Amino acid sequence: MSRTVVVLGAGAGGLTTASLLREMLDPDDRIVIVDRCLKTAQGLSLLWIMRGWRSSDQVMHTPDRLNSLDVDVVESEVGRIDLAGRSVVTAAGEISYDALVIALGAELRPQGLVGLPEAINAGRAGEFYTVDGALAVHDQLRRLSGGRLAFVVAAMPFKCPAAPYEGVLLAADLLAERGVRSGVQIDFYTPEPLPMPVAGPAVGKRLAALLAERDIEYHPLMPIERVDPEGELRFADGSRAAFDYLIAIPPHGAPRPVVEARFSEAGWIPVDPRTLTTAEEGVWALGDVALVTLANGKPLPKAAVFARGQAAAVATGVARHLGIDIETTEFNGDGYCYVEAGGGLAAKGAGNFYTEPAPTVTLTELSAESHVEKEEEEVSWISRWSGADV
Repeated sequence: MSRTVVVLGAGAGGLTTASLLREMLDPDDRIVIVDRCLKTAQGLSLLWIMRGWRSSDQVMHTPDRLNSLDVDVVESEVGRIDLAGRSVVTAAGEISYDALVIALGAELRPQGLVGLPEAINAGRAGEFYTVDGALAVHDQLRRLSGGRLAFVVAAMPFKCPAAPYEGVLLAADLLAERGVRSGVQIDFYTPEPLPMPVAGPAVGKRLAALLAERDIEYHPLMPIERVDPEGELRFADGSRAAFDYLIAIPPHGAPRPVVEARFSEAGWIPVDPRTLTTAEEGVWALGDVALVTLANGKPLPKAAVFARGQAAAVATGVARHLGIDIETTEFNGDGYCYVEAGGGLAAKGAGNFYTEPAPTVTLTELSAESHVEKEEEEVSWISRWSGADV
């Protein structure tokens, strides 16, 4: 008898899981992947759009290769996850499942910071976590010739722990290329104690030193309370700071249907760190929507590299749940990221996040090789799923 596996989300985790499942399951088993919009861009490409090194046409792609995998694709909004009834309600109809994989990612919640939506609408602020947002920030950076540029991490967690620091370094690089860097003061405010704190103090101190080398003022332990669209930041300690243009890392949250399914009070889905199973029988979650608590109490970062790495554990877990005789695979906590610093240079941070008592992560020196590796990763993913020559 045919079984149905529903995969919610066609990002890194969802696509990889669906591909692996097709190899493992019986030919008559149905795999359905659901996403509200299949055309998308990788997160790593967005910073390059902001910098002006990519256009939206270069990075936007549709996973057409799904058509050759015998996977049913439903391009529709997920309205409700019915755990009791073992079904998913979408705008295109209801889909019953024998196993459910949730890979819906994290969503931006700019309204979670008072005044931020108004500042964005007024052209006084922007974000680079969407294609349109990155394009708008690039346009503003092309016009900025003096004054105060502020970066603000609104809240934690957020996607890609390196992204805010790459963003400020690349913004400084663009201003330097334009010959106006000396006339722009750049301040970076964050509630974090150090850059990328999950990677440990050694990595954090190196990144803080890199910001100082680029004449970027770093302000840690500065949780923000509100943005005045007229050009002022107000912090929890009562202090204020002026800005001419603000680049914000907006608050992030779990997608609405996940929150309404009540997996946890915070909205994220707690999972077993190695198997990615949830508290619900026959339901797995991976990638940004999943909550993995590390040995040091911090959450596993939200990054595509982890979603791809977790996919094998999820796929084998689903297959075994459906009675397929296959060896168990577990996610081991390995991960990496690149830190773009401008000038065609990047550093690579890599390690194991499941070591105890804390993750073991090292950061290489800046090099052109790491920048090229990141470019190759971008091209490889687009080519794999769109079939296009990039």
